[in-house]
Amino acid sequence: MILFHQLLLLLFVSVIVYTIDVKQKFFPVPVVLVLLGMGLSFLPIFSDFSVSRDILYEIFIPGLLFVSAYQFSARAMKKNASLILTLSTIGMFATVFLLGIGIFWITSFFEPFTWSVSFLLAAILVPTDPVSVVSILKNSTDNDEIANIVEGESLVNDGSSIVIFTILLSMVQSGDLFSPLQFLDSFAFVSIGGIAVGLVFGWIISQAIHITSHHEYQVMLSILIAYGGFAIAEFFNTSGVLATVVSGILLSFAFSKKEEKEEGFRKALGGFWNVINPTLLSILFLFIGIQAVPYIQFQNWTLWLPALIIFILSVLARFLVLGGILLAVPKWRKKFSHFFSILFLLSWSGIKGSMSVVLLLWTESTSVGQNTFLISVAFATILLSLIFQSIGIYPLSRMLKKIDNA
Repeated sequence: MILFHQLLLLLFVSVIVYTIDVKQKFFPVPVVLVLLGMGLSFLPIFSDFSVSRDILYEIFIPGLLFVSAYQFSARAMKKNASLILTLSTIGMFATVFLLGIGIFWITSFFEPFTWSVSFLLAAILVPTDPVSVVSILKNSTDNDEIANIVEGESLVNDGSSIVIFTILLSMVQSGDLFSPLQFLDSFAFVSIGGIAVGLVFGWIISQAIHITSHHEYQVMLSILIAYGGFAIAEFFNTSGVLATVVSGILLSFAFSKKEEKEEGFRKALGGFWNVINPTLLSILFLFIGIQAVPYIQFQNWTLWLPALIIFILSVLARFLVLGGILLAVPKWRKKFSHFFSILFLLSWSGIKGSMSVVLLLWTESTSVGQNTFLISVAFATILLSLIFQSIGIYPLSRMLKKIDNA
């Protein structure tokens, strides 16, 4: 009964925030929800509140990723597919590597981490969360391609990040030394398996929607695809996240080929998922705020100073990797007329959010979670990213636009 009352209160708070947001064009909703969640944690009704990694990972993540994937423009995916895939694989490996080195170095001045734990924390902090950022970018710049790249990268790198994270976590728990061959072998198996399941389920939904003309049943089928593909992929120890993303992207391509024929189905899906999506998102960010409070001490500079430095290093590592990748391929470099302004904006847009928290709670539930400094620094870094990067996106994009137009 207490959980029911807690959820009702969280939903009530979410409705208020989204109602206010109707009149706020560039309102960073996730930041407000996280801060409100931190405040709610001090209420007696939330004194013993806790949310498990399984709830976030198996209930929230599949739904959120599926709706983002099927609503993502198929045209934008085709146009930027090679860049998005490169950023989500090679780019992610490189960012984890650079950030891991930085974490190992900075924590040596506070509470030293081993190399494996440093890379594990880097893997937790690397996945990006495009919530609110994409809409702000589209409204504040004249280049939709920036928003499309950020959103597409986030969709794919969620799956990549979980694969990297699980491999590193198993190595930390077992005490094994890092083996590049073992890492690549595990990454290939988990990734290819998840993609294969996603292709099968994506094809099924693109064909099965024509079996019935009742849109209610078609929507029910979309729920089955979003969560069924995820569950099956996880059952075979492959990536459920990639399975869900791939099935959603295939549905987006199906819509693009038969826009008029699928218009009724698209509206029915929107009527359902456009209600579910903000509901899941708002409760998720409130969860993040509530869950973070027990692990952070606001007056403890030995926690916030390394967290601030790691946050800065994460932006710098992303800047260096993005710059290297874009400069390495002239075709990608020529996409943007004002290269360094766009590079800085893309780097700042890599906000840490829901997936980072899921991976952090996953870590907390293992023996590695006994390292309270690791958990606390990770939570503090995620909060700094959510607050400063979300709030800074709009003014930064406007400032860079004025500089470029000068």
